[in-house]
Amino acid sequence: MVHQLAAVDKRAKIGKNVTVEPFTTIAADVEIGEGTWIGPNVTIMDGAQIGKNCKIFPGTVISAIPQDLKFDGEDTRVIIGNDTTIRECVTINRGTKALGYTKLGDNCLIMATTHIAHDCIIGNNVIIVNGCGIAGHVEIGDYTIMGGLSAIHQFGKIGKHVMVSGGTLVRKDIPPYVKVARDPMSYAGINSVGLRRRGFTNEKIFEIQKIYHYLFQSKLNVSQATALIEKELLPTAERDEILEFIKNSPRGIVKGYGTGRE
Repeated sequence: MVHQLAAVDKRAKIGKNVTVEPFTTIAADVEIGEGTWIGPNVTIMDGAQIGKNCKIFPGTVISAIPQDLKFDGEDTRVIIGNDTTIRECVTINRGTKALGYTKLGDNCLIMATTHIAHDCIIGNNVIIVNGCGIAGHVEIGDYTIMGGLSAIHQFGKIGKHVMVSGGTLVRKDIPPYVKVARDPMSYAGINSVGLRRRGFTNEKIFEIQKIYHYLFQSKLNVSQATALIEKELLPTAERDEILEFIKNSPRGIVKGYGTGRE
């Protein structure tokens, strides 16, 4: 159902059972999957591809051009997965020629007034709480929760199953399965509550704790700790994921609490 007071370009591809409320504007180069609800006063610009059964609340602007001086009018996109909810006054910019798109996964909850900049990749089942600022080229892994009013530096990376405390300034990369808090940001233990909720066994949680004990509580630097982890701990999917994340972190990872090291 498209309300008569909505401005929807006839060239837009609107799926079955989509609701578009009054005073919403949808441009020509837009795709919206079936069952999605678009609230009033939403603006969806060229380049948006929105999945099935999403909910988009008033004041949101999707696929505006990037706030990036290198953008030169290239044809880029915003891609949003299925079953994702985007609350009031969120802004999601499309990509630049660097990547070509900004992407959100399935079953995400993006709360009010959050900004997601160009060329970001947000995984599945991610929660971003009110007022977060996500700079360009940021990657956020599945099941991560960003506390309210947090901000992520451009090119930052956050692994899977991470919990970021509200108001955190994320200047370093955050490896998978951990919590971060304090100012400046530091390691605050593993995200054991979140891991249990998602079916991780006590044995697996203990394994992850042991890995991060080497990294943050053993008075070793990161290179020494990763070498010791590779030598002394058996290979597992989680161990290898953590090590791979650290090796591919050009910005370096978060510091351990109470150590002053990064």
